[in-house]
Amino acid sequence: MSAVPQKQGFDATETAAQAGRGGHHTAAPETLIERLRMIRQFVSTEANALQSAAKNLGPSAVQAAELTAECQGNIVVTGVGKAGLVGQKLVATLASTGTPAHFLHPTEAVHGDFGRVRSDDLVWAISNSGRSDEVLAIASQLRRQSTGLISITADEDNPLAKTATCKVAYGKQPEACPHGLAPTSSTAAMMAVGDAIALMASQLRRFTATDFRRFHPGGALGRKLDRVEKLMRPLESCRLAKDSVSIRECMVTCSISGRRSGAIMLTNTDNVLTGIFTDSDLARLLESRCEDALDGPIGDKMTIDPHCVSPETMASDAISLLSQLRISELPVVDAMRRPVGMIDITDLIALGEIADSTTSHDPQMRPIVPFKL
Repeated sequence: MSAVPQKQGFDATETAAQAGRGGHHTAAPETLIERLRMIRQFVSTEANALQSAAKNLGPSAVQAAELTAECQGNIVVTGVGKAGLVGQKLVATLASTGTPAHFLHPTEAVHGDFGRVRSDDLVWAISNSGRSDEVLAIASQLRRQSTGLISITADEDNPLAKTATCKVAYGKQPEACPHGLAPTSSTAAMMAVGDAIALMASQLRRFTATDFRRFHPGGALGRKLDRVEKLMRPLESCRLAKDSVSIRECMVTCSISGRRSGAIMLTNTDNVLTGIFTDSDLARLLESRCEDALDGPIGDKMTIDPHCVSPETMASDAISLLSQLRISELPVVDAMRRPVGMIDITDLIALGEIADSTTSHDPQMRPIVPFKL
């Protein structure tokens, strides 16, 4: 195996230390450093291939997205070998972004699965060389049996591209494989291009995050696409008080069992949210030796007009607000600005939805996405 040029800025000492913390290994430090350098170079080669593919794309990629968005049937994706595996992933991308799709294996097509292709379907045929025998054997019939055939290949000078109604070429890319044989950079490029076309088609279809949620209700991503009302602490689990009571009285009366939130929501006589008072606010009073303020109205020391969201807000937007503003609590209010719950960062950390990088509530920071009644 030929040596891979050392990348600029490679710190062997630091890398050796990092590698030593990475787990069990048997190679000598010098060998480990060399192998890690090569792995990084393989990744860089694929990254360079993506940059090159992006520059090589032309108007045909836009046409492919437009045809995909206009398709009234299904997108039928076909390919063989590694390209076929990429095609199956692209089917998943298409389906989850609002474009019905299924995969057609070239071998199964000639044994009856041609019947899965309808006249209102559109075909995506994927092949790096454009010369895969199995794909070429079915390309002409797929084109006749559907609304058209889009080829996704390295160049346009190949039999598959010549059969297609729309030719997308991403350019020939040097494989990351040291022998230049194993499909690596080429498969990365065809997957990225296919994803890009699918996403552009999704934009043309005006596919929204709400639509995406319908197709992806499960897992961590599904939770981020849920509404705030599903993740918030209900009002009975929150600390709530009138803004006219003293800080001392509020601390006593708002004590609740279990995992408490770090903020108290404060309301006026009409039960409308007027501010919040956090544990950090209390700590600052004590640190500044303002004990006398403890017997004064909490409304004098609360954060007025705090950031808040509605129960219908998407959880991902609430998470983004917490992260960007570096706050720990976010009141949830109804259309009359009456508290109905609280989003607390500790709950989101427990769910794995957000990194533990926020700081205490800062009354000087203004909302990026203010709640509007």
